[in-house]
Amino acid sequence: MNYEALYEQLQPLEKNMKDKLAALQKLQKNIVKETESGDLKGVLRDLQTLSDTTAALNETIENLQKEANEFDSRTYFENGDFAEQMMAACEDRQIDVQGEFPVYEMFPYRVKLDAENQDVYIDRKKVQCMRPQSLAELVKTGQAKLNKASFNAEAFANELAEAYDIALLKQKKSPGTDIYLSSLYKLLAPMSRSRKEYDQQSFAFDLARLYIKHLDETKNGRKFQFGPSRNTGKAIRILDQNGKEEYLTTICFYEKEK
Repeated sequence: MNYEALYEQLQPLEKNMKDKLAALQKLQKNIVKETESGDLKGVLRDLQTLSDTTAALNETIENLQKEANEFDSRTYFENGDFAEQMMAACEDRQIDVQGEFPVYEMFPYRVKLDAENQDVYIDRKKVQCMRPQSLAELVKTGQAKLNKASFNAEAFANELAEAYDIALLKQKKSPGTDIYLSSLYKLLAPMSRSRKEYDQQSFAFDLARLYIKHLDETKNGRKFQFGPSRNTGKAIRILDQNGKEEYLTTICFYEKEK
């Protein structure tokens, strides 16, 4: 199954519907003028044309309904056709995709396919989209918008530093110790409500923007660096400015040597 085939079938019917609606509107205006001027013959003539055009419009609507109803959207989702075509559409637009049915990461978005209800979720927002190409375009546009949004790298670095200091106290660690970024996220968004507004994908996106800035110092002069770890389960996946995959796991802040 392929939604594009249905799309091609619907387009001429939709154009026909548009033309019929335009004709009806024109006839309505004619009838108003003819009534005002006393052209009763014209009124009767255009009323008949109006009736014929309305019948033709109803036929077009019935054909549209028939074509749309015959498309088995549940099977389209359940047999994997939608997902396969979505992946192809993303590849065409150079959208990096990780994961497998039903959950995919299109950094920084998390896309979930609900086959049972034929729904698509981008993060927690339900999107009514049965066309894979439109979904890929929606993601691409969203990514572009996010990348253009203003970002204060120094302010974010300071927030990380504050969370880092709290983590050191809680974990009884010495300054300069590598701390998991996942631990800092929990401090930055301590409540479930705040995590809905600022989820881990948003945190990863901010980390990516900080990473791309190549900033290594806070406003008050503390140095910081991301570090590796053997615990890959806690690594946070990001994409750099070239779309290259990187994994960030820990961070440490330390005073500059004098």
